[in-house]
Amino acid sequence: MHTPDRAHGTRATLYRMVMDQHVCPYGLKARHLLRSQDFAVDDRWLTTRAETDAFKAEHDVATTPQVFIDGERIGGYDALRRHLGKRVADPKATSYRPVAALFGITLLMALAASVAVYGTPFTVRAGEWFIAFSMAVLALLKLQDVESFSTMFLNYDLLAKRWVPYSYVYPFAEGLAGILMIAGVLTWLSVPVALFIGTVGAVSVFKAVYVDRRELKCACVGGSSNVPLGFVSLTENLMMIAMAVWMALGAFGLLPAWAHGM
Repeated sequence: MHTPDRAHGTRATLYRMVMDQHVCPYGLKARHLLRSQDFAVDDRWLTTRAETDAFKAEHDVATTPQVFIDGERIGGYDALRRHLGKRVADPKATSYRPVAALFGITLLMALAASVAVYGTPFTVRAGEWFIAFSMAVLALLKLQDVESFSTMFLNYDLLAKRWVPYSYVYPFAEGLAGILMIAGVLTWLSVPVALFIGTVGAVSVFKAVYVDRRELKCACVGGSSNVPLGFVSLTENLMMIAMAVWMALGAFGLLPAWAHGM
């Protein structure tokens, strides 16, 4: 089955899997990309496994979709992007994008919560919530796959190397401290927990990156991330330490007068 699409522009033929229980997502992406580049797309469906296998054998390819432009086989979705001069992400490349996205969302969450409670985004509490929300979300990402996190964490954390169970305890402790700090309760528990794990983490990262000069992946956003160990992970731990100290000062009535307002 095929459905011609558009009657102008350079002609492209797209072969993709469209079955009752599976429609190839990369086929949909390839069709969208071709359309966006003003190609006249001849969209040809491979509707059965036998039809798909026969197509692969005929063209000596391992995967679908396959794109042909003016009769020349270009290849799959990534090959099409390269052919059109588009960037193709390297799954093994290191990137700070996950961390930037996380902190951007938690900052907006904190500002939104401040507006909901106080009517303005610019409050002291918004700053506290930003750090606490960040801790909770970072813990959530680690807890998606504790085994992967612990394996990566053991590469550099000084305490975990001596006591392996700490690599499993860490994300639960971070999440607990963050949630308690969001609520502003049980400061006697959240402060020492955050201060302890933050201090051990900061010392561990500093030693691994700036003393030993090791190039490692950071476990800060989970065990499957490609975020390089360094400034970001050090910042995570320093934020926990700063929050713990700030809340401890508040508990003892040592914060400046402006900090008691909104």
